[in-house]
Amino acid sequence: MVTGFFFILMTVLWFTREPGFVPGWDSFFEKKGYRTDATVSIFLGFLLFLIPAKKPCFGKKKDGEDGEPSLRMEPIITWKDFQKTMPWEIVILVGGGYALASGSKSSGLSTWIGHQMLSLRSLPPWAITLLACILVSIVTEFVSNPATITIFLPILCSLSETLHINPLYTLIPVTMCISFAVMLPVGNPPNAIVFSYGHCQIKDMVKAGLGVNVIGLVIVTVAINTWGISLFDLDTFPAWAMASNITDRT
Repeated sequence: MVTGFFFILMTVLWFTREPGFVPGWDSFFEKKGYRTDATVSIFLGFLLFLIPAKKPCFGKKKDGEDGEPSLRMEPIITWKDFQKTMPWEIVILVGGGYALASGSKSSGLSTWIGHQMLSLRSLPPWAITLLACILVSIVTEFVSNPATITIFLPILCSLSETLHINPLYTLIPVTMCISFAVMLPVGNPPNAIVFSYGHCQIKDMVKAGLGVNVIGLVIVTVAINTWGISLFDLDTFPAWAMASNITDRT
């Protein structure tokens, strides 16, 4: 019951931190940027180390019990249980993706990849978007989703501005294709969790995920080139992209 209550409380605190349409509980603090979703998770998880697993009994002893009552009350989670059940390989796997994204940005690898992709300017916009979606769908199988977003979205945004096409025409389908990491364990945390418990082998995940990736690529490509153009006005170059391009040049 305590764990279920904490789970519901964690979900409510996540949604009410910054709802967007009304001020959240984060607005009660002066400094911004110090309260994230991780803050809620760590705080409630820490409380599980303090709350006793059983209701403490103070006062009378039950019939048949002899001796003094034990003053030691086991919490819901002990440090021994935490060390035994904590999937450290998943933490290292996901954290390595963030480290890879930071390293690619600071070393200039993302800028170099962007310069190499400028050779695609001779292709039509739909072909550029299709190739970018295929490239991202492959890379996201080996790199975590946040790392892939951090590397490729700034590159594609600069490429779209250089080719004078609507940046949303490439950013929207590429962002959706980043979520198609269903073939390898390193793609996202759910894949890593399933693989770590031994329920699926890599070959099984590849067989099932390959068809899903192909179907997703086809649906995203058709959608962005049909009703997506009229919905987001993708056939025009927006003023905000033009202003951003002028700022970068100056």
